[in-house]
Amino acid sequence: MRLTDTHCHLNFETYQDDLPEVIARAKEVGVQRILVPAIDINSCPDVLQITKENKIVYAAVGVHPNSAQTWGKESADDLRKFVTQPKVLAIGEIGLDYYRNRAPKDLQIKILREQLDIAGTAGLPVILHVRNKSEDDRSCIDDLLSVLEDWLKGSSLVKKDGKYSPGVLHSFSGNVQESKRSLELGFHIGITGAVTFKTAEIMRAVVSKTPEDRLLIETDGPFITPHPYRGKRNEPAHVRYIVDKISAVTSRTPEDVAAQTSNNAANLFGWE
Repeated sequence: MRLTDTHCHLNFETYQDDLPEVIARAKEVGVQRILVPAIDINSCPDVLQITKENKIVYAAVGVHPNSAQTWGKESADDLRKFVTQPKVLAIGEIGLDYYRNRAPKDLQIKILREQLDIAGTAGLPVILHVRNKSEDDRSCIDDLLSVLEDWLKGSSLVKKDGKYSPGVLHSFSGNVQESKRSLELGFHIGITGAVTFKTAEIMRAVVSKTPEDRLLIETDGPFITPHPYRGKRNEPAHVRYIVDKISAVTSRTPEDVAAQTSNNAANLFGWE
């Protein structure tokens, strides 16, 4: 199968001792592309270095909402410089997080807007993080979608057919209604190993309702390891288990799901 992992933090310390083996295992199961997002300005050089050393690895650069306190006067200029580097194909991981709440909401929204503007100017898609405070408090995704609606009014990220292709809501944990709002704005939906969990009925419902050309698969490694390896470190080779579960949910062959999601990623991020 031709597989793609659209979100894995290979620059994290947990991969430091065996990164070559991790990438080798990914290749063995058919992973042809891995996208590694930064989480702050300081991590951007490390991500870029991994792309230089590994042909199948590409980069996204950005400041995660939980790192919003690190955003300074020069951060925007630094980010614009990183955007020009080879193999940088997206701005991310950016967004909002009201669960950890490591930065004030107004600061999170401020730096999100600034990074969205950089993405629009550079013509790059965005990789979006969103985590609600609780199941009952859905204000985080509501705020995110409102910010995205404002941004897209002036966005240059338009496909040839006139439809927006602005990015992906990665590690999507919303409900069907929230996924519908995201899809209407033109976003892709990123599905992780959580789809394999017994309690993930809502996520599987989202998968079943999402057009096949708008799904992406991702490990979000080292987190959210799929069954049967739940509780252990996640890695790109495990995307095959996500494909298997999506195949079961949608009554399509694993080969079809793998090919379609890989094509979706190539169309969004522009790699060959």
